[in-house]
Amino acid sequence: MTSVITGDIIKSRTQTNQDIWIEALKRVLSNLSTSKKYWTIYRGDSFQIEIKDWFTSFECALYIKSCIKSINGLDVRLAIGIGNKDFEGENVSESNGEAFIFSGETLESLKKEKQNLRIKTRDSKLDEELNLYFKLALITMDSWTKNSAEMVKLTLENPNALQSELGKLLGINQNAVSNRQKRAQLETLLELDQMYRQKLAILS
Repeated sequence: MTSVITGDIIKSRTQTNQDIWIEALKRVLSNLSTSKKYWTIYRGDSFQIEIKDWFTSFECALYIKSCIKSINGLDVRLAIGIGNKDFEGENVSESNGEAFIFSGETLESLKKEKQNLRIKTRDSKLDEELNLYFKLALITMDSWTKNSAEMVKLTLENPNALQSELGKLLGINQNAVSNRQKRAQLETLLELDQMYRQKLAILS
C-alpha cells in the first residue's frame, strides 16, 4: 500500500513571475520526499508525489496547500489516492497501481466539480466519510489569508516549536502567533489529521 497526491496550481497563469511558485513547489515536494524519483512537475502547473507513509497523506496535503497559499493569488487542487503499487518505474510518472489511478482520476473529477481536496481508496464508505470532512475543512482552508497559510506552513515544518519560537522566526510576538493559528483553525485541522490516520487503519 502507498499513497499518491496529484495536484495542480489554481490561477498559476495569473502570476507575472512563474519562477516564484515553481521554486516554492519544488521546495515543498523535496521536503516531503528525499528522492526526486518520487515526485514530478508536469504540464507546467501539475504535479504528482508518492507518499509512502500513507497515514501522513492528509498532513502532506495540508502542508502543500499552506505553502502554495502563502503566495498571493494562488491555490491548489489536491487528490489523494491510497492503494496498491503494482509497478515502480524509474520515476513517479512511470510507476503504476491503484494509488496512482485513484489519484489521477480524482483530480480530473475535482476540476469539474470545483472542489480542492478529495480522497479515493478501495473503500467507498470510507471515502464518503472522509470527503465530507474535507469539504467542511475546505471552508477554512480555501479562505486562508497569506498570513494564515504561512503560519500553518511554519508550524508543520517545526512541529515541536513553541509559539514564542515560531514568533521569532516570523518577527511577531507569541499572541500574534496564537491568533494566526486560531484564524487558520490549525488545532481543528490537526485533530482531523489524527482522526484521518485512525480511519485509514481499516485499509491495513
